[in-house]
Amino acid sequence: MPEGHTIHRAARIQAAALGAEPVAVSSPQGRFAEGAGLLDGGTVEAIEAVGKHLLYHWDRRLVLHVHLGLFGRFSVHRELPPPPPSPNARLTLVGDAAVYLSGPTICELLDPIAVEHLKARLGPDPLDPVADPQRFFDALDRRSGPVAAALLDQSAIAGIGNVYRSELLFLTGIHPDRPANLTTHAEREDLWQRSVDLLGIGERLGRIVTTDPRTVGVASHREIPKRARLWVYKRRFSPCYRCGTEIHAWDVGGRSVWACPSCQPG
Repeated sequence: MPEGHTIHRAARIQAAALGAEPVAVSSPQGRFAEGAGLLDGGTVEAIEAVGKHLLYHWDRRLVLHVHLGLFGRFSVHRELPPPPPSPNARLTLVGDAAVYLSGPTICELLDPIAVEHLKARLGPDPLDPVADPQRFFDALDRRSGPVAAALLDQSAIAGIGNVYRSELLFLTGIHPDRPANLTTHAEREDLWQRSVDLLGIGERLGRIVTTDPRTVGVASHREIPKRARLWVYKRRFSPCYRCGTEIHAWDVGGRSVWACPSCQPG
């Protein structure tokens, strides 16, 4: 499932691509035909990313809500006329460019009240410059389960997925099984700030990179080779880049988590 950096990047790219002109909206698949009819010919005033959710604010006081889930995909076509969409496309938006959506978990219209209810259910987003990290700290304080499970809870912090949670816990030296409410204030601040920094890098690059260019021997995050972009994720049985200890993996909260038993002592 795409993590928050992907959604924020999609919002930025699509807002620039669609522009301020009227947008032709259709649903080749037919499952969003009624909603497409209500939006067709309108303009997109803003595209907002909140965690893993995209909110398209239209001039008709309607908001298109998209959550990609496991199988959702966007394609953006800047050339006009664009290539024909797949018959399975849930939604097409054609303005100054074309945006095609297929396979989303959610594609629906919301009114402003429903949008506020959605946002209220989500924790602070590290890529939101006005987010309040204290809400994240308080959420950890209320949870006695593993901190690794809390990081995937979108009501605690919005936008973190399985890759970032393993990487963040490694970089902060926190064992994934540590009860969330036993993390210290300094550790919580570290988790938040690293989330801000790493998701920001991911948004700019369009991929998750958590290792330090200096460690790899290159000048920038963009130059880090694919094999060296992550500290622990999917590196079970491989040596830790820091200490050489074998990386372990196990299940927490229904998903695999990776960690170094030396750098993240239990």
